[in-house]
Amino acid sequence: MASGRLFVVFAVLMSFFAVPALAASSSEGESFPFSSLTIPGALPSDGVIPAVPRSAQAWQVTFIGNSSMPPSVADTGAALALSSATDEQRPTAYVYSDGYNTRRKIHMVASYLTLPLFVFQAVAGQKLYNEGTSSARSLHDAGMALTIGLFAVNTVTGGWNFFEARKDPNGKTRRLVHSLMMFGADLGFVATAALAPDDDEGGSSGDKSLHRTVAISSMSLAAVSYIHMFVTR
Repeated sequence: MASGRLFVVFAVLMSFFAVPALAASSSEGESFPFSSLTIPGALPSDGVIPAVPRSAQAWQVTFIGNSSMPPSVADTGAALALSSATDEQRPTAYVYSDGYNTRRKIHMVASYLTLPLFVFQAVAGQKLYNEGTSSARSLHDAGMALTIGLFAVNTVTGGWNFFEARKDPNGKTRRLVHSLMMFGADLGFVATAALAPDDDEGGSSGDKSLHRTVAISSMSLAAVSYIHMFVTR
């Protein structure tokens, strides 16, 4: 009698736990899901695919953005796009001739002498403007000859190198700005020589003032161009 009662109690308890599990199996497809049906570390045999619970399959989500491509294809496309963008940002190599490098060295040495020569010519010109002596004129003429020779060297070497580097996109804007400014300074020095007084007394005050103004403007433009190249190189 007691054993029959225990059996009834056991049957009731089993029914109490089994009914919810059976109800859940109708939506999940299995009554007692297992985390895995294979032995950890074992490899599947040929033609056999390891069983994966439906509850685990429901949570297997692959995030590949909005692309319908497999992850390997999407990753390859992203890598190629990144490589292409890097190649576009990388400066293009351009090979210059030995003559270009030689002219560049000459151009740089002449450039280092430019500012000291401008200071010397400005002092000599101001001395000639105030005193008008023969010694002041000699100094001014010497400075003028050095300026003409220096700018002739810089114009030839710089213009030749500018022509050779015309196809190089690296630093093209700074070279163009420097060349235009120096060409303007060259025209200013030609005008300065044309406006120089011819007589020993220095000419009229109007000629001397205009000559000095154009000379100082030309030297200032050339100095700004040189500083621009030194700062941006």
